[in-house]
Amino acid sequence: MKIALIGASGFVGAAVLKEAISRGHSVTAIMRNPSKLAPQADVGAVKADVSDSKQLATILAGHDVVISAFNGGWGDPKIYDKHLAGSRAIVQAAKAAGVRLIVVGGAGSLHAPDGSQFVDSPHFPEAYRDGARAARDALAEIREEKGLEWSFLSPAAQMAPGQRTGKFRLGGDQPVLDKKGESHISVEDLAVALVNEAEKPEHTGKRFTVGY
Repeated sequence: MKIALIGASGFVGAAVLKEAISRGHSVTAIMRNPSKLAPQADVGAVKADVSDSKQLATILAGHDVVISAFNGGWGDPKIYDKHLAGSRAIVQAAKAAGVRLIVVGGAGSLHAPDGSQFVDSPHFPEAYRDGARAARDALAEIREEKGLEWSFLSPAAQMAPGQRTGKFRLGGDQPVLDKKGESHISVEDLAVALVNEAEKPEHTGKRFTVGY
């Protein structure tokens, strides 16, 4: 496949890039700073500002799918506005280019047993609240889109570097919990789930999540 990957040098994006290349796909790595990416076969690095939807649409044209690991910037006091604006521009670019879109969102928009969203809980970490709210609102907007083939993956509540096992469970709007009641996934296995969805879409027009 020909995959466009937004945010290829980030925590999630780098894992997705490695997974996609290992499966023989060709990747266009769309980044703010392409110099961060070491040259490698089947990877073309392209500098782009995701807020420029027209420029981005031109780059996306001709790809089979775009995976967006875009993040507004943890620690930025304006992360809510930046993440939501960037997410909107990416959606518009994918629509204009006629390319299927897979978005990596946050776990904060997943639902607790009482139906509330975790991002609204007083126990949700303040450092991540604005970014999680932006991802939640971006999901609400993409659900209203017409004429766009999309999927939205919320990671588990806990995500860290680990092993690529390829063994995990999928869920919908509620987190996938293990026997201890914990929601966790390695970033390597999150990448597996993303590339699986790219190869064989199973959640078109839906949000899904992963966990052990």
